[in-house]
Amino acid sequence: MKAFSNVKVALALSVAALFSSCGGESSDVTSIRLAHGLDLQHPVHLGLEHMNTRLQEISGGTMDLVLYPSGQLGSEREIIELLQIGSMGMTKVSSSSLEAFVPEMRVFSLPYLFKDQDHYWNTLQGDIGKRLLEAGTQYRVKGLGYFDAGSRSFYTTDKRVTKPSDLNGLKIRVMNSQSAVDMVNTIGGAATPVSWGELYTALQQGIVEGAENNPPSFFFSKHFEVSKYYLLDEHTSIPDIIIIGTHVWDSLTKQQQDWLTQAMNEATEFQKKLWAESTETSLQKVKEAGVEVIVADKSLFQESVQPIYDKLKGSELAPLVAEIKALGETK
Repeated sequence: MKAFSNVKVALALSVAALFSSCGGESSDVTSIRLAHGLDLQHPVHLGLEHMNTRLQEISGGTMDLVLYPSGQLGSEREIIELLQIGSMGMTKVSSSSLEAFVPEMRVFSLPYLFKDQDHYWNTLQGDIGKRLLEAGTQYRVKGLGYFDAGSRSFYTTDKRVTKPSDLNGLKIRVMNSQSAVDMVNTIGGAATPVSWGELYTALQQGIVEGAENNPPSFFFSKHFEVSKYYLLDEHTSIPDIIIIGTHVWDSLTKQQQDWLTQAMNEATEFQKKLWAESTETSLQKVKEAGVEVIVADKSLFQESVQPIYDKLKGSELAPLVAEIKALGETK
């Protein structure tokens, strides 16, 4: 485990220690700290609030979640590390952020992996998705369930992009994920990892000339204020995952684990509906703000990323990719 030097992480450790020593007045209430990086109005945060409400109701008031939104306790990677060392209970992360800890999660970053929404959710909520949730236990994190994070598309500050060649040489912000870097570079862009919290300024100052994310994140981050174009190419559908430190999970009774699992499952269905509504609203809002929303010819982008799949042949990830692809062909 690398040493923590970030000030936010130091603060997180201090806050975590504080709540460990005085987590509540009643020792009958089991509180689990959950940190994430999204806005209070984001459908993911609202989904987590619903999860907390249901957990309190299901448990008869004996369990709850203490939410720390808006990245106040650090980046996704930092919070994952806090889970691993036992200083944080739960978090919401993109599956891409888990790649460095759970290699199998790389599969979700592959472009155009899913045929449609039914294929996406059949994968996540079926045997494949359940296996992947358990894949992190050896790294001291356990997946509880998935939240919808929609499909990611490109947006640019000044250059109008309609086809892969338009991205040639453009500095495109990506998450700190090798899969994301490979995808953008394969299409022709210049992948540039930048932290989410620094991206607005990076776009504004021209450090990067574009980025890629789903419509709600594009809207709630206010990146539409410094980006003129949003290209709906929907290249990846990378789910958010709610994870819990195994130290916390193992400390719960079987009854408490069942309550938490039920609250998670109900929150997933609640958040899926919120996400669909938020996606539609967000696209309308950015259009009203002057952003040109362009519907891409996806076939051009699918062709441009074929080298990624060619390189996968014979790799450890290939059987999992084949299994997911096959699921999309079944009725």
